Amino acid sequence: MPDNGPSFDGARVLADLNALRAIGAYKTGVHKPTFSEPHKQSLEWLVQKLPDASLSAAVDGIGNVFGTSTKPGPKLLAGSHLESQNYAGWLDGPLGVVYALEAARVLNADPSVNGAVEVAAWCDEEGHFGSFLGSRSYVGQVTEADIDAARDRTNGRPMRAALADMGLAGRPRVAAEKGRHVGYLEAHIEQGDTLESGQLAIGVVTSIVGIWQYRINFVGEQNHAGTTRMAARKDAGLALAKFCVAIDERFPGACGPRTVWTTGRITLDPGAPSIIPGGAEMLFQIRDDNPAVIARLEGLLKAMADEVNASGPCAVTVEKLRTGAPALMNSGFQDAIEAASKAVAGGRSIRMPSGSGHDAQMLATIMPAGMLFVPSIGGISHHWTENTADADIVTGAQVFVDACRRILGG
Repeated sequence: MPDNGPSFDGARVLADLNALRAIGAYKTGVHKPTFSEPHKQSLEWLVQKLPDASLSAAVDGIGNVFGTSTKPGPKLLAGSHLESQNYAGWLDGPLGVVYALEAARVLNADPSVNGAVEVAAWCDEEGHFGSFLGSRSYVGQVTEADIDAARDRTNGRPMRAALADMGLAGRPRVAAEKGRHVGYLEAHIEQGDTLESGQLAIGVVTSIVGIWQYRINFVGEQNHAGTTRMAARKDAGLALAKFCVAIDERFPGACGPRTVWTTGRITLDPGAPSIIPGGAEMLFQIRDDNPAVIARLEGLLKAMADEVNASGPCAVTVEKLRTGAPALMNSGFQDAIEAASKAVAGGRSIRMPSGSGHDAQMLATIMPAGMLFVPSIGGISHHWTENTADADIVTGAQVFVDACRRILGG
């Protein structure tokens, strides 16, 4: 296996990841919500580590951590995030930050490398207060009003209060400096089983899906569950259940090969066993990397709602909550990752789309971007049992460092 620089150290990569795992540990994973004490400690850990990679460290006014270099030559930005979902896994986010840190340690001190790797840890990729707030802030998509309005989805805590408790109140937010970076590279666990089932080491990400989210409301008639005849009922809960079944029956005929859809939450009003629901709500999500497929499915969803409204006995409305444009990963970055995989991992790689959202799709709106996946054991993520074999973590780190070297070399 070729040497990727005299200071590459797989054991150091694993030690860093396990140090972050110990902060906010929960069973075999972590509980590290945005702006919690464990998240704050993780940011402080990174700030202390960045000088070892010849980088100056700073935390901006939204909680992003940046490691910047004064080394001459091109700069490649790399990173991910350090907070977690609630009671979730130890690698989703930190893997990409530690890989970026290791690439910076190896390449920034190497005089034969023209340029440097700069490191970013984006705040709130997991969406505790919003959607990709840290990376969206960096690319100019977050306003002060957005921050004023942001609340913790778990406890309603205002983001302004959380920033103040972090010591970040009044601190400016860092915006991307045009032309500073040749691009952005991110590593992540796959969060699926494609690599593991194919005995592959590296996923070369071709695109990141867009996410479209809807609130679907059903209005019926609340009434007594014991005295209202079945034929006379206007049961909003039953209408919702039938609609869910209809989606699963009809979407397969209109979807793409990788489309997924999910009903994430169902609420019945009033939700008592002795009362027929007069209202029902479902939060519904569609993911695909082809906007034409999404448009077709959205049209079908609205047509199905029209059919319900025409036939009764309940009424339904479809409200779009979120539109997420898919992002294409840069072809040159894909080639660099694939070449690094051939050099380091015997070419055990595959080009594949990402079915989950990542900060890289935000960075892709302003600069070339690329993503590398490593296997997830059992395809599990967003759960404390999330894991990747140590050997796969180290191989992925070696490929990442080599890909960074290739990108900086043009």
